[in-house]
Amino acid sequence: MELQSFKFRIEDNVAYITLAQGDRGNPFDARFTEEFNYLATECDSNPEIRAVVMDAEGRFFSVGGDLKTFTKGDRTDLPPFIKMATGNMHMGVSRLSRMDAPFIVKADALMAGGSIAFAAAADFLMVGPNAKFYGAFAGIGFSCDCGNSYFLPRRVGVRKAFSFFARNETWTAEQGLEYGLVSEIHPSDELDAATEKLAKELAAGPTFTIGQYKRLMLESLNTPLETQLEMESRALTECTRTDDTWEAVLAVASKQKPVFNYK
Repeated sequence: MELQSFKFRIEDNVAYITLAQGDRGNPFDARFTEEFNYLATECDSNPEIRAVVMDAEGRFFSVGGDLKTFTKGDRTDLPPFIKMATGNMHMGVSRLSRMDAPFIVKADALMAGGSIAFAAAADFLMVGPNAKFYGAFAGIGFSCDCGNSYFLPRRVGVRKAFSFFARNETWTAEQGLEYGLVSEIHPSDELDAATEKLAKELAAGPTFTIGQYKRLMLESLNTPLETQLEMESRALTECTRTDDTWEAVLAVASKQKPVFNYK
């Protein structure tokens, strides 16, 4: 697919997804949603990719939904557009969340509306001091999408997530860290290096095993204890079938440092 809304590259087993329409505020329009789903599928499917970093160009990370698209046609065009757009976005979010490769988001600007889901769904959210988080949906009478109602309560709690959207709140980077949304805050001129260091660390790790952690924790709040215990047992068993795990066990038993090579 020829990309318009994003830039994409793979370097040293790390995939870099960049929102690339900074002059427009990186809005979620039809093209954006199609490309997002395409890139998420590539990251989930490509065995070369062992970590994924998402960032954005421009003075906003993303303003969320594209209001010009919403108002361009007849009012009756909006409901089917929303269903199509959310279909692409939701499939993409699901794949980034369930893939083995760790998903890192880097932001030093405003994240609004649907892009909050990127922040909440990410395994690591690395931000600079200029990062802000704005609910946005209630301001135009929209309910939330892109997994916001699933991921944000898991990061910050149901009551705080509800207040964020219902009261159309804006959180600073420091509040995001305090509430549990943000992983780390770094000075703007150190953010790239800190994110790169994290991505390379994760890409050198046991990616298949990390994927098991991700999927187990996605289910943990919805699953009875005995079911979760069985899922842990099955996930651990699957790890033991991989060359990564077997060779790591042999290495550590021989007092050597393990090297992970397989997705």
